Amino acid sequence: MNIGVGIIGASIGGWAAISHVPALKVLPDYELRAVSTSRRASADRAAEEFGVPAAFDDPADLIAHPGVDLVVVSVKVPHHHALISAALAAGKMVYSEWPLGVGTDEAADLASRAEAAGVRTVIGLQGGFLPAIRHTRDLVADGYVGRVLGTTLVGSGLSWGPVTDRAHAYLHDATAGATLLTVSALHALEAVNVVLGELAGVSANLVTSLTRARVIDEGSTVPVTAADQVAVTGTLRGGAALSLFYRGGSSRGDNFRWEINGTDGDLVLTAPGVHGNLQTLDLRLRGGRGDARALADIALPDGLFHPVPRDLPATAQGVAQVYARFGRDLREGTHTVSGFDHALRRHRLIDAIERASRTGTTQTLVPA
Repeated sequence: MNIGVGIIGASIGGWAAISHVPALKVLPDYELRAVSTSRRASADRAAEEFGVPAAFDDPADLIAHPGVDLVVVSVKVPHHHALISAALAAGKMVYSEWPLGVGTDEAADLASRAEAAGVRTVIGLQGGFLPAIRHTRDLVADGYVGRVLGTTLVGSGLSWGPVTDRAHAYLHDATAGATLLTVSALHALEAVNVVLGELAGVSANLVTSLTRARVIDEGSTVPVTAADQVAVTGTLRGGAALSLFYRGGSSRGDNFRWEINGTDGDLVLTAPGVHGNLQTLDLRLRGGRGDARALADIALPDGLFHPVPRDLPATAQGVAQVYARFGRDLREGTHTVSGFDHALRRHRLIDAIERASRTGTTQTLVPA
């Protein structure tokens, strides 16, 4: 039987429209049965565009829809807690975009509610499921680079720069929960953890170099309270050094580059384009080892994509991989996809990074 999905925040042109909708369309385990937006007209347009039978301008109606088994919450983070709480209270499974909530307290409460409800949950940290990331993990595990000595990752967030638009201006507000640290940097750290393991200790420098950002479609400005320069260093539990840096806006140089260096070889992941938000990138994997003096492209095995089509756009590929594994989890009773308990651990990692920056001291991380 297909899993009935309802998406809250399914406006045409929004994130769900370019990720969740195409992902669901290629997976036979799922059927998109309802969409919800903030206005009746936009909900109807989305339903017509996506071929969905039910459209709502009140998310409570979507949650109550008898055909919806899995509620997808793809709206601004400040709205997550109320919507997810309502879905859990209704006994529905929930797929929440990352971050789970505005801060650790909200995340902890939602994780507790999910446990009490006894329903399966999914957190949208899909970067670790990208085929390029999975293959990199396998290569490291198989000894391609030998013993990992260190890793360096540099990226651009695209948002959080000196210019924004009204739709994204809220990202500059640290209290809104969607910052360069919590979004771009954390998605990248998730992939690092998948490939190389967890951090044992972390230091950080979070710098708010901007005071105001220009809202280009209004001719106004907004105050900036979220850090637009994020530097994280640490030691992985395996002993390797980590250096991660994210800048707000975009660079005229490379906007994403991740190197893994070992005793016997190197692996490098890059991506074209104006940003380095790993979870949406079409990643190029190259490597070299032994007597090789240069990097060479490394092909990704077809099996890492299955059952998702290889040509699915990068914005939807990781999301589709999560859905595919979650469907298998439900069929087989496994837990290969991370839920709200994992999201809470990542919120606590954010707390440690912020504390490290605020105090200027290295934070020791206790294994979960």
